[in-house]
Amino acid sequence: MTDSAPSRAIVIGAGLGGLASAMRLGAKGYDVRVFDRLDKPGGRGSSITQGGHRFDLGPTIVTVPQGLRDLWAACGRDFDAEVTLKPMEPFYEIRWPDGATFTMRDDPQAMEAEVARLSPGDVAGYHAFLADAEARYWFGFEDLGRRPMNKLWDLIKVLPKFAWYRADRSVYAHAAKRFRDERLRFAFSFHPLFIGGDPFRVTSMYALVSHLEKAFGVHYAMGGVQAIAQTMAGVVRDQGGQVQTGVEVDEILVRNGRACGVRLQDGAEIDADIVVSNADAGHTYTRLLRNRPKRRWSDAKLKRTRWSMGLYVWYFGTRGTREMWRDVGHHSIVVGPRYREHIKDIFIRGHLAEDMSLYVHRPSVTDPSVAPEGDDTFYVLSPVPHLGHDNGVDWAREEEPYRARMLAMLEDRLLPGLSERITESLTFTPETFRDRYLSPLGAGFSIEPRILQSAWFRPHNVSEEVPGLYLAGAGTHPGAGVPGVIGTAEVLAQLVPDAAPAAPVAPVRMAAE
Repeated sequence: MTDSAPSRAIVIGAGLGGLASAMRLGAKGYDVRVFDRLDKPGGRGSSITQGGHRFDLGPTIVTVPQGLRDLWAACGRDFDAEVTLKPMEPFYEIRWPDGATFTMRDDPQAMEAEVARLSPGDVAGYHAFLADAEARYWFGFEDLGRRPMNKLWDLIKVLPKFAWYRADRSVYAHAAKRFRDERLRFAFSFHPLFIGGDPFRVTSMYALVSHLEKAFGVHYAMGGVQAIAQTMAGVVRDQGGQVQTGVEVDEILVRNGRACGVRLQDGAEIDADIVVSNADAGHTYTRLLRNRPKRRWSDAKLKRTRWSMGLYVWYFGTRGTREMWRDVGHHSIVVGPRYREHIKDIFIRGHLAEDMSLYVHRPSVTDPSVAPEGDDTFYVLSPVPHLGHDNGVDWAREEEPYRARMLAMLEDRLLPGLSERITESLTFTPETFRDRYLSPLGAGFSIEPRILQSAWFRPHNVSEEVPGLYLAGAGTHPGAGVPGVIGTAEVLAQLVPDAAPAAPVAPVRMAAE
């Protein structure tokens, strides 16, 4: 770096957390360069187009649009002028094996009626649960989730509130105190699965998700989350930064005890004043800092860490089905016969069960651009064990049988006649997550958000290991999910100093003629 140049920041990974960090750093005056090994920005929020179907690979909903609006505003821009969000109504439908359904809606009276329809005696508990969720939202999301938690004192100060809100109790246990009907216990406790958590073990603080839905709604970004990522990359470029795809960072360089740049896979070295890693925290410390001794996030420590579950995702296109399956909306959850024991299979036993529960995304009912005219595009997700269990799943053998069981369940419970309509098909297993996203153990959401792996206990946004290194994305504070990873950039911006301005260039004096 020359004296006349502004401070440079390198961001590793163009996922949503990395792009949000790049935008925040650009707004602080940094010359930002973003490197990503994939062929387009977005990371897990990117897409693949096949046979005229655009498959959004990762997140499918936006639950806190204000976080994105705040991010754009920090860059002097208007999010709503650049990205179109469409509110979902209903949010989603849950279907149980006995034919019972529960539709999550925006309207409070309609929601109360849904609860009463399933279990009239649980209406009072429902209102109490919403009050609990709101209290946890203000503490866990608006307070802890929007400020750094890298100092032990930050944790000590809030311990009384953790105790008051019974953070030691699981989300499911908290739902069980408010609802007697087991179906409602499921409906108001399964949400941690969408950030990689076991509902029977993650802290009840995550009950706040119910308030997020109630207060902000559930939205779909027209063009998919990929459209958000591409717009974010455009903002970075408009700020004068660079977003380079198809480029993999091999190592974070350290000089005089401080992060000073990166080495790419081709051997090129690029200097920087600060480095931000949006790679998984586990990959950052075990691979990108492999030649650096670690005090806290050693290889041994990371091996003892509990990781989120893996994901099996089947993306498929169907021909001539847009007018079929009229009772199937944008988001559906098809529940299997077991809840607690199935979760144990996934998180504790590492056993690939014969049964499954499915999240079904049908964006073509909202966004016709995802499929050819009259056709549909689907994304079906099933939580499965990650790759780190002793009795690990042999996906080379199990991938196709598992897809066949998924197809049978979809035909029986949601999409009759599906097998005759499929035209395109693509599957991701935990091995895909390991190889495509460099995710440790093929985990879908990085480190599991248990209470002793959250806030101060999580890898910090400012690295404990190397000055000048910062972390963003699902593996750091506040955590996974679109609001979480966008929030990591907000926290990071509070920790990174403003860029040093470029030194003025002295005028050249011309000799008098």
